[in-house]
Amino acid sequence: MPSPSLVKGFAGAWDRFVEDLDAAGRRDPAARSRFELAVAYPGLHAVWIHRLAHRMWRTPGLRLAARLVSQLNRSLTGVEIHPGATIGRRLFIDHAMGVVIGETAEIGDDVMLYHGVTLGGRSLQHVKRHPTVGNRVTIGAGARVLGAIQVGDDVQIGANSVVVKDVPSGAVATGIPAVVRFPKRDATNQWLDPAMYI
Repeated sequence: MPSPSLVKGFAGAWDRFVEDLDAAGRRDPAARSRFELAVAYPGLHAVWIHRLAHRMWRTPGLRLAARLVSQLNRSLTGVEIHPGATIGRRLFIDHAMGVVIGETAEIGDDVMLYHGVTLGGRSLQHVKRHPTVGNRVTIGAGARVLGAIQVGDDVQIGANSVVVKDVPSGAVATGIPAVVRFPKRDATNQWLDPAMYI
């Protein structure tokens, strides 16, 4: 008979699996079922494989194995996530291909990344050198968020933007280099300036 801790661990992993599927389903209008999401969405596969690699990374004797798992992840999904990166709950990587997340990156809950996003470093020192991304952040296709910067909660970063400075909560960052703005919203909480949509 399996131990209670094993049963609890399996139940927790299953709950996370379903939570990820439901979060992806809410963010992708093309998704038709949990089954389709589970078998045909490499962004989800990348997150799931990363969780295994990250758990291995926390044990010093398994770090090489963790790197090998992360390289397998890259080969299978087109997403490169260093096993040292810390990722919150319900991360959804839409289309997946070309996403790079560095070793000291930290990502909050309910974040959405589009294809081609880089959370990269700007230092060669052995320090915190990758971004910290808050909760409920959306980062558009091809955006580069570089350095040990802070991206606050509820931020939107436009497609192909290059962000090298902190972005406060609730802001929109667009352009090269990114300009931070707090655009106005109407009574239904929609942006008044259509250029703010990413």
